[in-house]
Amino acid sequence: MEEEIKERIALGNKAFFANKKIYQSKLISKNAKLKLYFSVIRPVVTYACETWILKETIINRLMVFERKILRKILGPTYENGSWRIKTNQELDKLIKHKLHQSAKVRMVWSY
Repeated sequence: MEEEIKERIALGNKAFFANKKIYQSKLISKNAKLKLYFSVIRPVVTYACETWILKETIINRLMVFERKILRKILGPTYENGSWRIKTNQELDKLIKHKLHQSAKVRMVWSY
């Protein structure tokens, strides 16, 4: 089971890097990039997730993958004259906000 999830995460990475120019473009809004993430990359990773047995380690791997992609999409935050990456709490807040807006989410990762 863990091998399948590792493959799904690898496919999610491939989907992200296949569209890397879109995610790096400054002409496309962050909101549009997030919609693209939730409609393209996340379904690739969560395909057939109904059959998974979710252990704590698997949930952590999925959350690490999601946070990594979201940090690449959203970029750093400028605060008090310096740049910093977004914290896990900031990303979790954003994810939960977007999940409540989306009616077609296949799976909500909880921990």
